[in-house]
Amino acid sequence: SVFGELVYGEGVYAEGGAGPATAESPLGSVAFDEIRIPERLSRGTIGGPTFRTNVIVVKDGREQRYRVHREALKIRLREHYQHSRGAAGSRSLMHALRNEGDLIGRYKVRRLMKEAQLVSSQPPRHSYKVAKEVSVIAPNLLNREFAVLAPNQVWCGDVTYVWSGSEWLYLAIVIDLYRRRIVGWATSRHPDSALTAQALMRAYESRGRPKKVMFHSDQGCHYTSQHFRHYLWRYQITQSMSRRGNCWDNAPTERFFRSFKTEWMPKNGYANYAQADQDVMRFINYYNYQRQHSYNNYMTPVKAEQTA
Repeated sequence: SVFGELVYGEGVYAEGGAGPATAESPLGSVAFDEIRIPERLSRGTIGGPTFRTNVIVVKDGREQRYRVHREALKIRLREHYQHSRGAAGSRSLMHALRNEGDLIGRYKVRRLMKEAQLVSSQPPRHSYKVAKEVSVIAPNLLNREFAVLAPNQVWCGDVTYVWSGSEWLYLAIVIDLYRRRIVGWATSRHPDSALTAQALMRAYESRGRPKKVMFHSDQGCHYTSQHFRHYLWRYQITQSMSRRGNCWDNAPTERFFRSFKTEWMPKNGYANYAQADQDVMRFINYYNYQRQHSYNNYMTPVKAEQTA
């Protein structure tokens, strides 16, 4: 067809329409008898050859105008949106397209999301009671100084639970505050100090056994136990603890769990423990290697560490 030869290369479109629409072929599912190009084509740099032009599709004597470049953008937005399981909003999607070389603003992304009927699943803000009771085990050395200048200076840890069909799955994580990378994790059927110690051991080994690390957590018994504190002593890690009942003192880990439960975890939960365990591992991999983080100027934690 004329459209295929002039716009997307010979053979992409055949008379009568092609296959499903993609970012490279945004009108792939549109059946047509004739396509006319009323405006001069202009080449861009978004996702390969792109064209900021209108085309007129003729089918059964009726004409309909399509904006090819705009349709391609909506398809790519939908792909990023689906990859995030419906969690990505206009800001995240804007940076996703910018990272692919597209000069696009947030307000245009909002309009495209509205046209494509894409709605972010982010929940509203929640109010928390502020407490000031300091731990007798360890002081609050971190004191909400979450901006860290180098890796392996400050790690934060926490535990959450996930319903897995007939039992709870408990997840412990260790996050390096430098670029918000998950460096240690463990899952278990029991929320005990063996779980948190396993996550700490994984972090210590995966980061090359660093020295002079501070580890911050809440005042849960799995962090105040002699078993867990033995590993801190063994690894020469300084312990810091949030004030009792003050989740903002450990905000980065709370934010990670919030992202997992609102962006990734199925709304109906998991069928069994094995399914939940596998999906937790998928999210950690996605979080470290694919999910853009606002703290890192919308780079992934791994990429931010590599480019620092």
